[in-house]
Parts: sequence; C-alpha cells; structure tokens
Amino acid sequence: MLVTALGLVGAFVYGSADFLGGLASKRLSPFAVTGIAAFSGLVVLLAVYPLVGGEWSADAAFWGSISGLSGAIGISLLYACLAIGPMSILSPLTAVVSAVVPLAVGLSRGDALKPVGYVALALALVAVVLVGFVPEKGAVRPTLRGVLMAIGSGATIGIFLVAIDIAPADSGLVPLMFNRAVNGIIMVAIVVTTLAVARRRSDAAARPPAASDAPARAGLRTALLLALACGVADAAANGLILTGLRLGELSVMSVLVALYPAGTIVLAALVLKERIAHLQIVGLVLAIAAAGMLSLA
Repeated sequence: MLVTALGLVGAFVYGSADFLGGLASKRLSPFAVTGIAAFSGLVVLLAVYPLVGGEWSADAAFWGSISGLSGAIGISLLYACLAIGPMSILSPLTAVVSAVVPLAVGLSRGDALKPVGYVALALALVAVVLVGFVPEKGAVRPTLRGVLMAIGSGATIGIFLVAIDIAPADSGLVPLMFNRAVNGIIMVAIVVTTLAVARRRSDAAARPPAASDAPARAGLRTALLLALACGVADAAANGLILTGLRLGELSVMSVLVALYPAGTIVLAALVLKERIAHLQIVGLVLAIAAAGMLSLA
C-alpha cells in the first residue's frame, strides 16, 4: 500500500510540475523553463541532502548522470513529437512506452507479483492511454517520424526510471542531484545554441522602446517563478518515486508513474477550468481501481 501511494502521489506531483512548466512555457522557451526547473530542483535536493543523506560513489554519479541524459533526450523528443502531432495519439503512446520499458526490465529481473498484480498492471496501462488522451478535432494519422519520436521519448523516459532504480540503494539523493545537474546543463546548452543560431540569422533592426516593456518584464518574472516552482515540484516527485523504487518493484512504480498526466489534467480543470473528456474520467477511475489492486499484490 505504501509503495502504491508513493507511486500515485509521485505521479500526481510530476503532473503538477508539468502543469507549472506548461504555464511558464507560454512566456519562455520550453527548454529554458526545463533548464531553470532543473537547477531549482538541484538547489532543493542540496538543501534536503543533509537531512536525508546518501553515499557518494562512482556508481551513484554514473547512473544519476545517465538518468539526467536520458531525461533530457526524452523531454526534447516529447516536445518535438507533440509539435508534429496529433497529440491525441502521440501523447498516450509516449506515456505507455515510458511504462512498458521499465516494466519489461523489472519483470525480466525477477519482479514477482500475485496474479491480481498483473491484471492491475494491464488495467493501469489502459488507464495511462485514456488519461493521456487529448481529444483533437480533425486529428490526422501520425507520421512515421512522429511515431518513432514518441517511441524514442517514451523509451528514454523509461530509461530514466531504470537508471534511478539501478543506482546503489545507499546512495540516497545523490543520483537525483547528478540527474538535475546533467539535465540542467544540457538544457542550458540547447538554449544558448538556439539563441546563438537565431541571432546569427536575424538581421532585424533595433526597435525603439515600447510602452509594453513593463508588462513584458512582469510576464517574464511570472514565468521565472513558475519555472522555479516547477523545479521544486519535480524534485519532490523524484524523491517520492526514488523512495518507492527503494521499497517496491520497478515494474509497479513504472506503471504508476506513467499516470502523471492525471495531475496535469486535474490542475488544468481546477485552475484553468479546462474540460476533462469522458474518456479521461474513465481513465482516472481505472487508475484508482488499478492502484487498489496493486496494493493487494
């Protein structure tokens, strides 16, 4: 029951981080938001480390860095494939693959569940598809490129979970700190490179001061605060999921974590008054049912 609770709460907090990051990305580059969030999350982990502890080792640094690299690749591919669309197909495909990869690794390593547990995992995978479903009017069939990018995104996000799970059990928060550091460095490098290329291609003349500069600065401050909050939420989610992986099975946690879109959907409904589709409601109900079954497994 504790592992299931950690997985569900961790997934919801992950979804909350995505919600905050999505709001910030309306005013800043998504890569800039991800980089800022990575470093704010690192600050939180460094502040909490004296209380939680963890042994520093080459293995902890290596697997933490691998998780940071795979996470950065996964996020970049996710943004790219969702830009290609259709989101209604590629978003749940990414979530399912992100669960299937560590699920397969966990089962191959000997994760053992009762029969009800396997039924629950299958039910949870269905819930992942339904929760991640974004109704799109006139959606077209995805291109092969979009599908391959979605699969690559899900696979690398799944590798993040596997890497964190493989890290030494006594390493505490150390792998997560390397994860945030590597992720942040990669995202900052992407932003700097993008700005350099854009500046080189731009030959626009300098514009005169505009009356809208003050609102623009206010919008930038809001975006920075949202990005910082996103990093705090992401660090909290990482901590919950790491604890769940240490106490439970990779196969169970991977499927529960893949339900992270639920947190985004619920917050969007509460804060932005966005409508939740009927299929998404069904998915949320199935997720709760699967979680109850997993607690018995």
